[in-house]
Amino acid sequence: MQKTTLACTICLTRNYTTTKSANDQHKRLQIKKYCTTCGKHTLHAETR
Repeated sequence: MQKTTLACTICLTRNYTTTKSANDQHKRLQIKKYCTTCGKHTLHAETR
């Protein structure tokens, strides 16, 4: 398991942390989550 940070693709605020399995380490994770800065649901992408 690898700990990753998710950032909003619109305002680039790093809002969430999550874990990622060893099988998915080659793909960048993208999840639609609520951004408190934007005030709406936006796409959050894994940061490096």
